[in-house]
Parts: sequence; structure tokens; C-alpha cells
Amino acid sequence: MENISCSILYVLFFLIALLLYYHSSLKKSKWRNLQKAKLPPGSMGWPYIGETLQLYSQDPSVLFANKQKRYGDIFKTHILGYPCVMLASPEAARFVLLTYAHLFKPTYPKSKERLIGPSALFFYQGNYHSRLRKLVQSSLAPEALRKLIPDIEDLAISSLELWAEKNQTINTFRVMKKFSFEVGILALFGQLDAKYKEELNKNYSIVEKGYNSFPTNLPGTAYYKAMVARRKLNQILSEIISERKEKKTVEKDLLCHLLNFKDEKGKNLTEYQIADNVIGVLFAAQDTTASALTWILKYLSDDQKLLETVKAEQRTIYESNGGKKPLTWAQTRNMSLTYRVILESLRMSSIISFTFREAVVDVEYDGYLIPKGWKVMPLFRNIHHNSEFFADPENFDASRFEVAPKPNTYMPFGNGAHACPGNELAKLEMLILIHHLITKFRWEVEVSKGGVQYSPFPIPQHGLPSRFWKETRSQRDP
Repeated sequence: MENISCSILYVLFFLIALLLYYHSSLKKSKWRNLQKAKLPPGSMGWPYIGETLQLYSQDPSVLFANKQKRYGDIFKTHILGYPCVMLASPEAARFVLLTYAHLFKPTYPKSKERLIGPSALFFYQGNYHSRLRKLVQSSLAPEALRKLIPDIEDLAISSLELWAEKNQTINTFRVMKKFSFEVGILALFGQLDAKYKEELNKNYSIVEKGYNSFPTNLPGTAYYKAMVARRKLNQILSEIISERKEKKTVEKDLLCHLLNFKDEKGKNLTEYQIADNVIGVLFAAQDTTASALTWILKYLSDDQKLLETVKAEQRTIYESNGGKKPLTWAQTRNMSLTYRVILESLRMSSIISFTFREAVVDVEYDGYLIPKGWKVMPLFRNIHHNSEFFADPENFDASRFEVAPKPNTYMPFGNGAHACPGNELAKLEMLILIHHLITKFRWEVEVSKGGVQYSPFPIPQHGLPSRFWKETRSQRDP
């Protein structure tokens, strides 16, 4: 009996030793492979500050395009306090965002994460992220969006009338921000009391200013004021949630979905988690959509022939409604030319120029080492402006989208599990605003030198100063 026991022990020891040797061999083999790999080419700039000054002193698109021309589609740099690997090919973007997404976690500077809220879904990977993402997507699915059309139309018409009534040059980007904020509130809360909207807007604006400032949390600084406003937003959202629970109203907006959310253990989200995700959605929805709309107006103004063809398409829809009936979901799906103009505007402006990820382990790609802890940045704009994928890329040409672009060459809303879940809402509000602008109003862009500024997303210089006015019947029906 003892001999049998000893034999079993020997076998167990042998198997354990074999497994340890195999594991050690794998680690050594992996380490040898990583040693063979080398860092991508590129420059790291000055100690500590790297090339951050270059990033802020020139157009980032030009900076990265010049580096791509010099070093190729994968290169290293050091910006915003971190060593980075920049990727400018569709294959590399797919590698990081889709195929091996689990090796690259989404990352933001902690100062910015605190302002949005650490529980916002786009800071996460894994189960929490996937469950919340599905929830957001379901609240913005076509069936839900159909019901929002009349309310988005009301917001579009009232906004345009207000801009026209001013009878003066206005900052297009600024008024588009107000419109997209209102649409975001609508998707989040449905019909929200005006006092709450005003308070949310006021405090969110302070948070936004702090988000784009140097993160010094000292009294009087923009960042400090932003942190105070962020706590105030939590209080306002807590009041809205309490009121919603007290009234026991059954809504189909995003707040309702967040309140009913349960994790794998059956637990609801805390009010802080709900607040973080509400602010996260507003952050993702406002500036990007406002920037896109501003660029669309610029591109249409720059090409009168294109503008007339878009007008013809929209007037056909307008006349089919007798000029009075609201838009239908089917009609918004039948704006093919306008939709291609939106797609081309998103390509040209590349509002989301790049995204941040962080390598969670040492990774080898295309013979190069991406060390653990380094930031990894797929450069969407460089891909969107590559003549290999888009002929004459600096020329606005909506017809290029009559044929679907090659996979992973067009990513205006990101790609993979962290792609923007609200992209259909964004495109819907663009189509609705353009329809009413084209059929009932006119606008004129103030002549300027042009150029691009960042706030933090690219917008036309000075926010595209424009003047709007209501179209007369004789202008509408020549």
C-alpha cells in the first residue's frame, strides 16, 4: 500500500516538475521573442515633456502626418507625459481595437477621468462595460430613435428660428453645441423640467472648461471650479432620480434603463455610477456632434453646386409632406445624398482624430515591441487621409461613399467594443437639422482666412461665424 502511495507521489512530483519546466520554457521563449523585437522608430523629444510642446504648438494632424512620412505606419513618441506608440494603418488599428482588444485597455488621464466620473462605461473593459454598453445601445436602438424624431424636429426648428431672429453673425459651433446638448438631454431624460436643464447646462459648461484646462486643483483655477461643478451635477442628478422614483413614471429613456440595470449579482447601479454614465454620455454626445454639424455647414457653403443638389433632395421630401407634416423614420432613411455628405464630412474633419489605449502586457506587432504600460494611439485621421484608401483625400467628394470603403479604413466613431454606441442618434439629429435648415432657412458664412482650431476637437477657425435667416416663400418656390 505504501509502495502504491509513493508511486503516486512520484508521478505527481514528476508531472508538477514537467509543468513548471514547460511554463518556464514558455516564459523564456516569449522573453527571447520580445528581446528580438525592437521599439518602433521615432523620436521621444525632451526629457519629461517629450514632444508635448510640438503637439500644442502645431496642427496635430500635420505633426503626425509628417512623422508617418518619416518613420512609417508605426512610430514612437512621448506626449502628455507618456511614452506612446502611434499606429497609422488599418491593420494596426484592427489589431489594437478588435483582434487583440483585450491586450489594450482604454485609458484617460486621471484628472479627466475624475471630471467625467470613474464609473463611466468607456473607462472599462470586461463584463461591466459590455453590459452597460448593451444597455446604452438598446436605449438608442432604431425603435427608440423613431419616437424621438418629433421632439428632435421641434428642437431643430426652434433653434434655427432663434438663430435667425438674432439677425447677426453668430458662432456656429457654439449654437450647435447648445442644440446637441438639448438632444442629449432628450435622449437621457425625455421631457426634463426647464430648471433642471438650466442647472445641468450651467454646471456642465464649467466642468467642460476645466476638462480642457491644466489640472491644478487649487481654489480659483478652472480645474478646481470644474470639480466643484461636478459635485453639483451629482446633486442635481440625485434630485432628478428621486423625483423619477417618487412619481414612479415608466419612461423608455436612458435614465430609466440605468435605473433598472442589474449586474451579474443582481445589484442595481449606485447613484454615483448613474451620474458618471449620464455625464459620460453628455460628454461623448455634445462637442463631437456640434463639431460635425459645423463642418457640414462649412463644406456645403464651400461648394454651391453640392448645396443645390442637397437642397433638391430635401425639397422633394419637404414637398411630399406638404411642408407641414413631420418627418418619418422612412424619410430620414431616404436621404442618401445628404447621408453621404455627412459621411464625407466626418472623414474630412476626422473629429475623433485618434484614441488612447494602454498595453496591459508586452505586445509584439509587425516585428516591433509595444512595452507594457505604453500608450497606444490608432490615428484615425491619418488613415482617413491616406490616398491609398481614399483617392485625392484632401478633396471633399461625397460620391466616394456610393461604394463602401475598405474595412477598417473609415472609423469616425471609433471601432470595436468601445466604438460610440450613440452614433445613430448623432447621424439622425444631423439629418433632421440639415433638412429644416435647407428647406426653411438660409445661411451665410462670414468670409475668413479659414483654418482649424482645437477645443479639444477640430472646428473651423473662430467656430465658423455665420448669419442665419428665414427663407421667404418666393425664395423657397422660385
